[in-house]
Amino acid sequence: MEILKVSSSSRPTSVAGAIAGVVREQGIVEVQAVGAGAANQAIKSVAVARGYLAPAGVDLICTPGFTEIEIDGQERTAVRLIVEPR
Repeated sequence: MEILKVSSSSRPTSVAGAIAGVVREQGIVEVQAVGAGAANQAIKSVAVARGYLAPAGVDLICTPGFTEIEIDGQERTAVRLIVEPR
């Protein structure tokens, strides 16, 4: 499963395009975000991606969770969004 990493400075429309592309090709994608700003951008991106895929009859669902990742040698907790068609 492909992992898309989102930061607080990520553009939601760009991330949404990536989400839509991966869902079209692979059927599922994981979106990771560390911090409140990044989580905000990630959620907005999923919402925009739903709009991109809706005309093709694809309805996305998003399953949230947490995962531990390593950044600069430190363990961090990331929000993990599994995005897939309904």
